[in-house]
Order: sequence, then C-alpha cells, then structure tokens
Amino acid sequence: MRVDEKIKHDGRTPATAATAPSIPAAAIPTRKRRGVNREGLEAGRRSTRTLLWILLAAAMVLYGFPFLYLIFTSFKTPIDTIAVPPTILPREWTLENYANALGRNGVLASFINSVQTAIISTLLSLVLAVPAAYGITRYQTLSGRIFIMGALVTRMVPPVAIGIPLASMMATLGLADTPIALSIAHTTISLPLSIWLMSSFFEAVPKDLEEAATVDGCSRLGALWRVVIPVVSGGIAVTAIFAFLASWNEFLFALLMTAIRSQTTPVVIANFQTQFGLDWGSMTALAAVYSIPVILLTLLLQRKIVAGMTLGAVKG
Repeated sequence: MRVDEKIKHDGRTPATAATAPSIPAAAIPTRKRRGVNREGLEAGRRSTRTLLWILLAAAMVLYGFPFLYLIFTSFKTPIDTIAVPPTILPREWTLENYANALGRNGVLASFINSVQTAIISTLLSLVLAVPAAYGITRYQTLSGRIFIMGALVTRMVPPVAIGIPLASMMATLGLADTPIALSIAHTTISLPLSIWLMSSFFEAVPKDLEEAATVDGCSRLGALWRVVIPVVSGGIAVTAIFAFLASWNEFLFALLMTAIRSQTTPVVIANFQTQFGLDWGSMTALAAVYSIPVILLTLLLQRKIVAGMTLGAVKG
C-alpha cells in the first residue's frame, strides 16, 4: 500500500499523523485492569464491612433479646406472664411484680449476702492471683508453668464434684451457712481464671520499668507495688469484674452451702413458688433488680476495662 493511500485509510493528514502521540497498545488494557481491581477491592471491602455489621447486629439481638424479654415480663400482670401464646410487650404495664418481689421476707438480706460474698471473693482472688501471676511471669520457671496449667485444669472440674466436699469441710470448721464459707468456695472458681488473666497482663509490662525502679532503690516488692501495679490497674479491674461476676451469678455452691442466714439472691429467686407453680412475674422483677449492680459496676469501671484490654497493644 502506498503512503498516500495509507494516510487516506487512517483518515489523517501527514501533519496529523506525524504529530499524534504514540500510545502503547498494552497500556490501555493494563490501566483498565488496574481500575477494575481497585473497584473490586473497594466493593469487597464494603461487602465485608456490611457482613460484619450484620453479624454484629444479629449477635446483639440474640444476646439482648432474652434480657429485654425478662424486663418486659417483669412489668406484666400475673395473667400475662403465663399467657399462651406469650406476648413480648405487656398488655397492661404494672409495678405489682416489683412490689411483691421486694416485699418478701429475706430478699433484702439475700442482697446483702450476695454483695458481701462477691466482695470478699473478689478481694481474695486478687490478693492471691496478683503475686502468683507476677511470680510466674517474672521468674519463668518450669514449676510456675506447671502451676498455671494446673490452675486452668482445676477450672475445668465441674463445680458439683467439689461442692459437696467443700460443704462438708466448712461444716466441720464451723463455717456452715456463713458468707465467709461461701466466699472461699467462690474463690475456688474465680482464682484460676484470675491468675491466668493477670499473667497475661504482667507479661505485657516491660521489665525495663522494674529495672529502673530497682536502680532508684526499690526492692522487688516495692517495684511491684509502686510501678507495675499502677501500670496494670486496667488489667486488675478486668480481673475484678470477672471474679465479681463469677461470685455474683453462682448458684450451685450457694444452694449447697447456705440455708437461711447467708442465702444469696439467686437461691431466693429459685424459691419463688406459689401453689400454682413458679411466680414468673416476681422472679423476673427480682432478676432485673439483681442485674443493676453489675451493670453499674461495669459502667463505672469502663475506662479501666478498656485500658486493661488494650494493655498488650503497647507491649515493649
């Protein structure tokens, strides 16, 4: 083909053909592919975020619905609490269940017993778990690793397997039906978890802090008290929450080791019966009131809990 025919075929004049920039043919598909990949990545990220939000919302609904149903039931009339089919919202709102629950004999005493038992058990767990976890993480001995593994194994033992022997031991020591006995029993539940949690928090604290404290004249115990414990205060708050909840919600030991004087609220709630069956209205009302201290404690220690959960993120 001649040159003039080629120019005519391309539809360009010689000047235009000479001055037109040359674009590599492979560059256009590459740019298109890059654009498609970027759009695909963004779409994938959006779909992943959407899926995560859906799963989070579903988890919140599944977790929160039973508690909301309990709250709504506590405001129902006695007839509505046993209605078939059940209704979520009360047909008629009433405070009768709260008045009946809080007016029963022994309810206020059970609240006091629950608070005493949970506080004593939490303090015992912290007093024993903090030095134990500190020694395990700082000395790194074989016996320490065996000890912490043994503590976790004891946590797997069913409470019913040790509940009856513990009740017999406390009766022999003259501590039957007392908050002290029940607190010691609850400590056996919370202590292994407390040691494990505190060990993870102590491992996140750099040893340089303690070395600097010893250079300034502090002993090992002084460095622990003045330097390390303030740093892991958030972790101590998290451990205290778990220990408190373990005692606050415990039922089996309280059923086996208490009679009248030291009964806790979960046992009292289980005894809400009438000649026609369980008093669901009073049970749900007292359970709702019993949930308030834990919610308030969590809100008060919220910052400490967040600090404890993020302690490992600044390790070293």
